[in-house]
Amino acid sequence: MKARADARVELEPLEEIRIEKPRIMTAVPLDPSSLREPLACACRWLTEIAQVKSEEALPNETRHHAHATWRGAIRGEYSLARREWTFFCPVWHTGQAIKALVLAGEALGTDEFLSAARLGADFLLANSVREGPERGLIFAYEDDPDRINTSAILEALDGLFHLARTTGDLDCRGVALDALDWVARRMYAPAGGAFFDCWDPAKRGIVPNRFTTPWRPLLDDAVFLTGWELTGREEWKRIAVATAERLLREEDPPGNWIGYRPCNRTLGILHPRHAWWWGAPMLRIFKATGDGRFREAFRRAAAWYGKALRRDGGLLRGTFRDFSTDSFGHATSGAACAAMMLWDAWREFGDEEAATLADRALAFCMKVQFRTPTDPNVKGAILEKVLPPDGTDRSPYHLRDLGTIFFVQAAAKRLLEGKNR
Repeated sequence: MKARADARVELEPLEEIRIEKPRIMTAVPLDPSSLREPLACACRWLTEIAQVKSEEALPNETRHHAHATWRGAIRGEYSLARREWTFFCPVWHTGQAIKALVLAGEALGTDEFLSAARLGADFLLANSVREGPERGLIFAYEDDPDRINTSAILEALDGLFHLARTTGDLDCRGVALDALDWVARRMYAPAGGAFFDCWDPAKRGIVPNRFTTPWRPLLDDAVFLTGWELTGREEWKRIAVATAERLLREEDPPGNWIGYRPCNRTLGILHPRHAWWWGAPMLRIFKATGDGRFREAFRRAAAWYGKALRRDGGLLRGTFRDFSTDSFGHATSGAACAAMMLWDAWREFGDEEAATLADRALAFCMKVQFRTPTDPNVKGAILEKVLPPDGTDRSPYHLRDLGTIFFVQAAAKRLLEGKNR
């Protein structure tokens, strides 16, 4: 059955319901102080429940990632129906958790979460190459247990940079810079502005990815720009700018990039964090170059999120070109990323509607936080996904650490930068 806001309901077999976004509702601006308790609770879920404290993985860990140690990693997935933990790409998830915990500590004025952030950094450092020709390689397994993803390396680095900035830890900074050097040497494509996706450490070489394109323009967290700012290495700035230039050429639809996975051009589906990884850094590229094209690209990516958010401030993983959506399969992490981008759009352009939408997205995240659950494994976590009905009474709730991680980043950002509008 398919339901649309502007048409009659029609019976169509074997189709999921898609609902178009109604008109924007007015809203009272969010009081930033209301974020403090939910933020602290979310951090404690990361540090006390989700983080691995032992050297070994979980007994039921089935992906068989070849990590030297698991201590400090963030457990990525939790099924409330089965009460079972699993992992998914613990390297970049842990890197983003480090960033979240550092920012939260600054926002709340506490060092409560720094030891957990350091433990997460220990996990990344223990799973990196420190000497030899592959110095800088981080074993960032994601889809395959024996192949390393370039994007997963890059998305782990900003956490190390944040921790180094806060604590003065030169080891974290050094490993992050070495990782940039390795990616630039081994994975940057000769065509420029793009990176090969997969590296096989056993073969010591690039291997084909699962995608339809041999490479992708990875601008994630603008980490090459950060490396340039820290070291003055001009080639890293050139890599960042060339990548942003390629993204400008290949932008489709406005503010997004459906031609690259994990989006799906054939089905017309836009991944909920795609515009975050490649659109949000455009503002920093603009500030580093003064080229207004990048500023406008950021504006379009923020506008994409404004249209993708649902009426309640949530976001669906199955979001289509026309902003219709699936009915299930939520992605609260995407709503948190939307909140950060839309808040920046308000600061950069004075767009009051963007600020209203940012507040609504943050409010949604707080509404789906587990405050007093019967299952102690989810206390303080942000619900990521509601699964489609399966014909049973089992819980449809599915946790991914990313919902909590990106909420923590968004809430901390709002507290650090935000005043009452």
